[in-house]
Amino acid sequence: MPQQDATLLSGTVFDEDAEISVVELCERCCIDRPMVEELIAEGILEPHYAADDTDVRLPYRSVRVTRIAVRLQRDLGVNLAGAALALELLQHIDELRAQLRQRG
Repeated sequence: MPQQDATLLSGTVFDEDAEISVVELCERCCIDRPMVEELIAEGILEPHYAADDTDVRLPYRSVRVTRIAVRLQRDLGVNLAGAALALELLQHIDELRAQLRQRG
């Protein structure tokens, strides 16, 4: 009987509607609050504000988006406007792939 290579996959499952605080995002992505504010100003992150505008929450997918933006900046020297464009194009590619999977 041939032996099978058992590959263990791991990951974190989260609710698509889950939100994260700015502090949690900073911790998970190893960035500071001014960087988060720049990402919000550039339109890369879409915050949700409480009724009194004091508590800022972000969709949990912001962790992935932030990590990509930081990597583009750090590894490729892309400015935030360029990162925003790259992220928009990546999202469009994901949408097109999803459409292809539905047709296939």
